Amino acid sequence: MKRFAILALVIFSSLCCALTLSSQSQDSIYIKKTPLSITLDGQLQEAFWEDGYSAKNFYQYFPDNGKKPSHPTELYFSFTDDFLYVGIKCYSAHNDYVVPSLRRDWQAGGSDNITVMFDTFNDGQNAFIFGINPEGVLREGTISNGGTEFSDFSVAWDNKWKAEIYKGEKFWSAEMVIPFSTLRFKVDSKTWRVGAYRFDSQTNEILTMLNNPNNQGITNLAFMKHMVWKDPIPKNNKSISLIPFVSAGITRDKEDLTETSANTFTKVGGDVKIGVTTGLNLDLTFNPDFSQVEVDRQVTDLDRFEIFLPERRQFFIENADLFNSFGNSRINPFFSRRIGIATDTTTSSRIENPILVGARLTGKINNDWRVGLINMQTQEDKQNDLPSFNYTVAAVQRKLFARSSVGLIFVNRDNFTNFESETLDSFNRVIGLDYNLATKDNRWNGKAFIHKSFTPDQNTDDFAHGLELNYTKGVLQLGWNHQYVGENYDAQTGFVPRTNYFRINPDVRLNFIVANGTINQHGPGLEYNLFLNKDLVRTDENIDLSYSLSFENNSRLNINASKIYTLLTSDFEVYADQPALLAGTDYDYFQVRLNFRSDRRKPFSYSINPTIGTFFNARLLALSGNVNYRFQPYGSIGIQTNINRLILEAPFETTNLVLIGPRVDITFSRKIFLTTFFQFNNQIENFNINARLQWRFAPVSDFFIVYTDNYNIDGFINRNKSLVAKFSYWFNI
Repeated sequence: MKRFAILALVIFSSLCCALTLSSQSQDSIYIKKTPLSITLDGQLQEAFWEDGYSAKNFYQYFPDNGKKPSHPTELYFSFTDDFLYVGIKCYSAHNDYVVPSLRRDWQAGGSDNITVMFDTFNDGQNAFIFGINPEGVLREGTISNGGTEFSDFSVAWDNKWKAEIYKGEKFWSAEMVIPFSTLRFKVDSKTWRVGAYRFDSQTNEILTMLNNPNNQGITNLAFMKHMVWKDPIPKNNKSISLIPFVSAGITRDKEDLTETSANTFTKVGGDVKIGVTTGLNLDLTFNPDFSQVEVDRQVTDLDRFEIFLPERRQFFIENADLFNSFGNSRINPFFSRRIGIATDTTTSSRIENPILVGARLTGKINNDWRVGLINMQTQEDKQNDLPSFNYTVAAVQRKLFARSSVGLIFVNRDNFTNFESETLDSFNRVIGLDYNLATKDNRWNGKAFIHKSFTPDQNTDDFAHGLELNYTKGVLQLGWNHQYVGENYDAQTGFVPRTNYFRINPDVRLNFIVANGTINQHGPGLEYNLFLNKDLVRTDENIDLSYSLSFENNSRLNINASKIYTLLTSDFEVYADQPALLAGTDYDYFQVRLNFRSDRRKPFSYSINPTIGTFFNARLLALSGNVNYRFQPYGSIGIQTNINRLILEAPFETTNLVLIGPRVDITFSRKIFLTTFFQFNNQIENFNINARLQWRFAPVSDFFIVYTDNYNIDGFINRNKSLVAKFSYWFNI
């Protein structure tokens, strides 16, 4: 397998070098300096807006790709020594806009908004995004890995900037003021790349600044204009920010019989952000507290392997792709949630393993080189058999060709205490090499990687490798993916839920475009998934046939039929309190699924996802979906459900798994938000209440009150509860 991995990597690299594809021509936008300051009112009355260069020729991305929009969109750019200015004017049919809520970091679909993207290193791989809607609600975020996948887009990144809007007759306008200290860029650069996309709910059009092909995403960084600086970019954007916090709370764990009363706590700590250069940022944290982070959404777990839950902690967000994009989503050598969250060695439940101190150095040295270094120290916990671990992660990435790159990562976890854990290794290390492919027009993209782990007393079959290649042209999308994970490959600080397999995964899809019809896009897809163990014995096989339709009114429908085979390699307890399915038994089953999502522009929207078929030794009837009512712009109320009925024969009993999650989201203003959601989950016999009040009293400065309560649904007995308050403030020095 090692020889095969090396051969695959060589072939893939040779293919990448040989590909010479033409790219779409990119015209330029020019930006020049102004001596004037701005009156931030959203009205674009300053003379430098009209005196400067603008982008006015947007295109329809949806529904009629490449056509002229129903209403114009205009962008203007200028700058001073300290700020980048962006002026926006969006024309419309009337002033009745769709804005679901006043909460920051909104999702774009189904509402009116515009987002501007800046590729500050001109590499086609990474970008900052800044967005605003007609109520003046902001969002900022990042795009990584070229923006080719939905997962490459994130609004988790936070930073300081300002913007205001103005509503006129059949238009709305906005002014953005972005400090250069917020951005990372090369000082002597003469060119950035810029893109933008707008959602116009009144016409149901999605517009892009460049004529993005509809077989590519609107956030794909292959399709951007050049932004040429007529005057030099300011050189002094270095900054130091202090973000101290204080939190206090009261908790009560009634399931811990040793606790006879509630526990109170107070915690003080903070973060420091230092702009080492205009491209490199140093983040420091001391005694961090993540109590304000929204709790994970529960899911019905019918999988044999660990479920992925995303990182939500702000400290780990900026440049996160530099570390977590190695491998793929199921063979990831570094997963930041492993730091500070551990597994109780006696109950196998997730527990907190507090972080004492940490540092992250991330960013770009120049246009071609990108580096990252993390070092974190966690607290010793002898009661739960957890040593004090030190985590070190180093990553380096070199740009190649137009938008491709090669990267190297090293992940290390060491036991830093004077006692040996009975269940945890004294050290664990992984080294990995990745090649990421993205051609200029993104017709070809993919990656090849090879990783090796190091653990005590283990040096055989401890590597993983993979090759992914995707081709898109016109209506055709082709994909090839294969992976190998050795039986002893052990990435303890990564996310690798399954080992000892070889996977082959080709797929083909067609996407037909229909102009001026009830159906705008439609097409079939066929995917094949085969898993073999190291003896090349088939353990899993999935043949998936689907047909997708996108409608003129913004609704979507997907029909999916799957033929599935599973050979259990270990005992699997599918149904609680019932006999496990035994290792060595195999199952053939068939499922048909329907997924429909209604028009999200309407005040009332919903999705419905029924499934019928078989599941291992059971007949399966399942229904999931959500219903949502929006009382804009102040929020929404909704309910999410997932019901699975598994009909079995003796000695098993029919099982009903029910997960119901009502949610109330209220935004009193652009600064005060309240989210309350409930989760009833009979699979884990738990009823959860989580309420989170946030007051953003200053830019990136917050006061939180978070209440959490859990009950055993058998008798509705309280398990635990907590009430936490946290205050943080962002100081710029």
